[in-house]
Formats: sequence, C-alpha cells, structure tokens
Amino acid sequence: MKRAVPKNVTVPSGARVGGIVAGGLPFTVRIVAGKFAGRDLTSPSDARVRPTAENVRASLLDALAEDLPRARVLDLFAGTGALGLEAISRGALSADFVEFRPASLHALRANVATLRLRDRTRIFKRDALPFAAGLAPESYDIAFADPPYESRMLDRLIDTWKGNLFARVLAVEHAKNHVVPRGQFHRVLGDSAITIFRAPRGAVRPIVARKESFG
Repeated sequence: MKRAVPKNVTVPSGARVGGIVAGGLPFTVRIVAGKFAGRDLTSPSDARVRPTAENVRASLLDALAEDLPRARVLDLFAGTGALGLEAISRGALSADFVEFRPASLHALRANVATLRLRDRTRIFKRDALPFAAGLAPESYDIAFADPPYESRMLDRLIDTWKGNLFARVLAVEHAKNHVVPRGQFHRVLGDSAITIFRAPRGAVRPIVARKESFG
C-alpha cells in the first residue's frame, strides 16, 4: 500500500513523504470512516515509500460500501494496513495482511495493536504474489492490492486472480497511466486510479450470513 518516490522529485519542506515529513518529522495516517474514524495509524519512517493518499483510500472504500459488511478481507502489499483496517472499521469481519518489509511490518503490527484488533487479523510475512498464487478459490470476499507504482506486479496479480478467483472482489490502486483490464468500476484521482474487478456471475457461490464472532 505504498509507492516509491521518484528520485527526480523535489519534495517541498514540510511535505509528507513515506512515513516522515520532509525534514525528518514523523506523521500519521488516519482512519477516514466507520467505528475507528479519526484514529491515527503509524506509518513507516522510510522516505522511499508513502501510504496511499487518504482521498484515494476513502474513494475505494466508499465504492465497496455494500460489499464490506461481514466480509473477509485480504490486504496485499499491506504497508501500514490502512486499507484492511479501514475495511474492518466500516464493517468487515476480518482482515489478513501480507507484507515483508521490516519497517512496514513494524508499523502494521503497531496499528493492529493500537486498534485492539489482534483477534480479527492475521499478518503474513510473505511476498504478495506467491501468497496470492497459492490461495484456493473463494478464500476471501474482498482483496485489496496497492503494489509499487509502475511495476508489473499489478499485472501479474490480476492474471493470478483471473486464474484462481481467490476473492470475489479485487480492488486495486495504480498509477493513472498504468493500463489494466477493464473493471466493473474505475476512477481517476489525480495521478492515481482505482479499479475494481468482480468475479463473473456464477463463478463463486453467493455469500451467506456468517456466524463467526470476533470479540
């Protein structure tokens, strides 16, 4: 859930980049809506990466409002975990996070602890692509993915999803000039875009009310 800052970009003093404000001051991301609205999330102190912009995350979650209640969520390239944690805030049942970078894992674990969601989450220190490739069909209701911008990892992930439909819905963030297959929903926000793919009708079983209870 992060993207590299291009080397040729000049960051204004005080601008937010990665887990720090230019000049070395830490900053936090916040949950936008739901049960934990307004709660701060810790970000990695790593100027090479930055969390998904708040307006992009909010737009993506708003577009999935009808899918979120009681959903099993997967957050690939999880970073801070903001997408999966906000999904729980908005009614999802649980979230699994896949991340392998030490700084991001540290922030992710801190955020889960801060929101007291250890009993509704799992964290996998794995690479997202082979993790997704190893999943069975219908493992999740919603999968989020925000791989590094301008990388081919997104294309490979979409191909994997088409092959095994590991989630009923695949929701991705990407650079607006990164061409992806046509989805059920697409929106451009500044330099970013969000695209939502849905499994073909009849390809997965309808979701029924679940009896699982988490805390």
